[in-house]
Amino acid sequence: MDRWDVIVIGAGAAGLVAATHAAARGRRTLLLEKNRKAGAKILMSGGTRCNLTHATDAAGIAAAFGRRQGSFLRSALAGLDPEGVIAMFRAAGVATKLEPGGKVFPVSDSAVDVQRALLATLAESGAELRLGVAATAVEKRGEQFVIATSAGDVECAAVILTVGGQSYPGCGTTGDGYAWAKSLGHKIVPPRPALAPLVSPAAWVAELRGVTLPDVIVEMRPTGGAETQASSAKKQRAERTRRGSFLFTHFGLSGPAPMNASGIVTSSPHAGGWQAVCDFLPETPAEQLAASLASDATSGGSRAVVTWLAERLPRRLAEALLDGAEIPHERRLAELPRRERAALVDAVKATAIPVSGSQGFKKAEVTAGGVELGEVDSRTMQSKLVPGLYLAGEILDVDGPIGGYNFQAAFSTGRLAGESA
Repeated sequence: MDRWDVIVIGAGAAGLVAATHAAARGRRTLLLEKNRKAGAKILMSGGTRCNLTHATDAAGIAAAFGRRQGSFLRSALAGLDPEGVIAMFRAAGVATKLEPGGKVFPVSDSAVDVQRALLATLAESGAELRLGVAATAVEKRGEQFVIATSAGDVECAAVILTVGGQSYPGCGTTGDGYAWAKSLGHKIVPPRPALAPLVSPAAWVAELRGVTLPDVIVEMRPTGGAETQASSAKKQRAERTRRGSFLFTHFGLSGPAPMNASGIVTSSPHAGGWQAVCDFLPETPAEQLAASLASDATSGGSRAVVTWLAERLPRRLAEALLDGAEIPHERRLAELPRRERAALVDAVKATAIPVSGSQGFKKAEVTAGGVELGEVDSRTMQSKLVPGLYLAGEILDVDGPIGGYNFQAAFSTGRLAGESA
């Protein structure tokens, strides 16, 4: 039988780094990938530009994942933080740049450069990459693992599962690893789409397709239920609120703010009965907007209200908000009664858009859920249940916001697994 020290299954971000580090330690390492090319999700991520990481420190990355997941990632991030990722790619010949909002991209804006750098580093490490070879089963036999593949069985002392989750199944991430981990005794937190565009049945939303805004606050609210307790209402709102750029599409809502909010929808029993309450001018408090409207009604009252609003928001959105508030577009500012002024401010600061769900795994950037974190040693990425089994990347119950956080987690956990296996 074909025998190895370490076999890594899945040549994505986590797998490429894991195999490189395992081989660099002198471990005879094999990396299996069922696709005919490595890093399929890398190539399509960030609009084919690949957002590598976020401009923060290890603590900032951990905080973005929340208390439970962030705590789990601390050891991995201590070994490879954002500066470490930038240095890793710089050493491989890929210079990076910082964009507004903290996103870090290759200067070339090419995900191909990222993939090629990872492959070159892998080759230098001495690891062997086999493309187009699909693993079909993973078994523990005594002290060894036997992996059944489309090209025959292979054996190893340590196996690292980096096969991803279920997002973008067209890339090959079809959830294979969950069945293997479960067969070895692991609990799987039910996978669900995260960072997916939201679907809205509202016709006026589809009519605004292509309209973008750089900064919107989105609060997801269930349409059929009240808050559980009045005392916790503020906390619930905070947990369901996201902020960032925003895009209207033919099917609903996309962009960082709605996509970061999608996990709230897919994780809840209320899914399918939500509304996205949008503040389209988050930098302007409602009281200030109302005061400005009242002042301009006095000093420039002959202007049409649509003109006034279009100075603050894209005109198509301004017109749609006026329609929703039942305010004639050409109504002069001076002619707006107090009731319509209040309705206009409310439309800008708290328009509720019905949401019927997300676009699912097909369009989700990451998968929430996966191998239960409590069953994995965060100091090594080794299973607490199966000695010699390591897990890294999206197969774990780890998912972060848009902005390079998920690639950072993949690189960090992959490195730690490769250093430990």
